[in-house]
Amino acid sequence: MDFYDAAGKTLIIGGGLAGLATALSLAPAPAILLTKAPLEHEASSALAQGGIAAAVGEGDDPSLHLADTLAAGDGLCGEAAASAILAAAPDTITDLIKRGVSFDRDSQGRLLLGMEAAHSRRRIVHASGDSSGREIMRALSHLVRNTPSIEVIEGAAVGELLLDDGAVMGVVSRTRRGLAAWAADRVVIATGGIGGLFEFSTNPAGSWGQGLALATKAGAVLADLEFIQFHPTALDSATRPLKLISETVRGEGAILVDETGYRFMADIPGAELAPRDVVARAVFQHMAAGHRVFLDARVVPDLDFPRRFPAITGFCHAAGIDPVTGPIPVRPAAHYHMGGIAVNLAGRTSIEGLWACGEVACTGLHGANRLASNSLLEAAVCGRFVAEDIKGTLSRRRKHPGKAAVPAAANPEAVRPTLSRAAGVLRNGDGLAAAASALLPLVVSEGPASASAIVGLMIVIAALRRRESRGAHARSDYPNHAASAVRTRLTLDEAIATAQELAVECAA
Repeated sequence: MDFYDAAGKTLIIGGGLAGLATALSLAPAPAILLTKAPLEHEASSALAQGGIAAAVGEGDDPSLHLADTLAAGDGLCGEAAASAILAAAPDTITDLIKRGVSFDRDSQGRLLLGMEAAHSRRRIVHASGDSSGREIMRALSHLVRNTPSIEVIEGAAVGELLLDDGAVMGVVSRTRRGLAAWAADRVVIATGGIGGLFEFSTNPAGSWGQGLALATKAGAVLADLEFIQFHPTALDSATRPLKLISETVRGEGAILVDETGYRFMADIPGAELAPRDVVARAVFQHMAAGHRVFLDARVVPDLDFPRRFPAITGFCHAAGIDPVTGPIPVRPAAHYHMGGIAVNLAGRTSIEGLWACGEVACTGLHGANRLASNSLLEAAVCGRFVAEDIKGTLSRRRKHPGKAAVPAAANPEAVRPTLSRAAGVLRNGDGLAAAASALLPLVVSEGPASASAIVGLMIVIAALRRRESRGAHARSDYPNHAASAVRTRLTLDEAIATAQELAVECAA
């Protein structure tokens, strides 16, 4: 095993928008960016189509953006954190422009603003139409590669956090040269989401919650893990990950129909622009009743689909579908995780020296259901918040990592069927309990499935504890809201203890 001394530097795990934003905001303070794949590859940020929500339009205001966010969050948003993040949105757009992001503008040079579900104003800022994430990642990746204070290590899969007296002292990673231990007392987890734990997802297969596993095994507190957003309109095809049909298509007026042409959401408040959890459940239940579901943009007058949505047009054509002449087959797919490592607004976790930002973190912004296009915003804003907090801390030299444990190479394949059945769009107690019993042996095995099974177990235990339906968490055995909205906080020890109790009960 190779050893590297990163004293005085910040280790950032993850090459998506949150990781890049953190590294750039730290400059000129030195940072090392550890990423499994080359920059711009295998990051959910690059796949994002919807853009960034920001109150930059005429007649809009961060307070209106906050009101929409709180409504979508269904009673569980952390209002103070949400207010601070959304207030930073306009300046964040300005900063991204300065960093080379070319947002779309009208003939007068004004930012073009799109509408998405549950927003009361047009406030979605796009780049290259429906290729916003790719354009943002292109610009920031170029800047990161050309910033002298940032060292990018590609092909580094971090498998373990190293601790000294309960505080971070470094990480162990698998690299192209073999195993490596990095000594550092400031580590940022920015590894993205968990969609790779599900059979149908819009996330890269490698996004299976590895950052959650790292933090969990180190003893960190996690929050609101049960809240997983299923995008209602992923392209129903054999491609993996599933291609996303952006909510912006519905924002422009496309409707959901079945194979008979019946518009099954017409009588639901908000119809196709209802909050995502409402739309996803309606699509899921209609499919469960034996129907196929399609998104039909042909009903929108004068919509030049190929010009407005070039990326979607391209992958529809690749699947043999022409969205101009026919409807697009869609299905719900795991898309975004509102839960994650519990952090404060500065991104600090419950472990000294460990920060987290982006989808892997739980700031409280999203509550029980993320408002569309708040995710890229959170990654960009909170990357800066984390960097500012780290700049205000003193580096403490810790002892050099000694002989470190060698984590098994992770493989989530064995976990996907179990979690897909139990923790999908609609859940129930029996299914969740069965999943916990199935996952527990994988957790304790310390084999290739162990790390992903830890994340899966944490999710199902959190879902079992929430005996209500709220936001993206829907249980058929508890279909209503509980009397009060309470956030879930959970550690690995607690999850394992609960799973063991369930196993005893089943055996009896």
